[in-house]
Amino acid sequence: MSLLENLHWRHAVKAYDPTKKVSKEDIEKIVEAARMAPTSSGLQPFRVVVVESQELKEKMVAGALNPDVMRDSSHVLVFASWDAYTPERIDAVYDRTTEERGLEKGRFDNYTGMLKKMYGEQSAEQHFAHTSRQSYIGLGLALAQAAELRIDSTPAEGFDTKVVDEVLGLSEYGLKSVSLLYLGYADKERDWLGSMKKVRVPKEEFSIIK
Repeated sequence: MSLLENLHWRHAVKAYDPTKKVSKEDIEKIVEAARMAPTSSGLQPFRVVVVESQELKEKMVAGALNPDVMRDSSHVLVFASWDAYTPERIDAVYDRTTEERGLEKGRFDNYTGMLKKMYGEQSAEQHFAHTSRQSYIGLGLALAQAAELRIDSTPAEGFDTKVVDEVLGLSEYGLKSVSLLYLGYADKERDWLGSMKKVRVPKEEFSIIK
């Protein structure tokens, strides 16, 4: 199947079958797609928390826009971004890069120095706004990979970030939740959107050619 066929196939599932679980192998493929996402300066300023524990899902339900979807899904992927850019985080990324490429440490000092200066002049709020946007690239690729595997999915922003952050202890990692990706297999009888036609802005309106 082509990427476009996969994207035409998928929809935001509104009800999951709680008895059907996604395999560990397929979850790993979806997470890997997110890990391989391009990010600004290659910093990968977000992480994916894989929640398979029913107990944790029940705790995160508070404040969720669609609690049944969260509760009945097989897995919940939490896309969580760095709360701030720091010199230590930037150095850690580029030290790993030089080491794995067999380059001398400090090879990118001029570039990392520029990054540290630029982010040093910004607030933590500006940092998080940027790291959050980076995480959505990973979310998009995870959605595409799930569709290729014919695993149903629902991207979500309708949840209480404070609840999710606290339940998962994200502050310990210097992270804040941004979005969720529910994964599983649709309950065909209750998923009211599944039988409906997929509707998007017409091509002639969506693509603006100058």
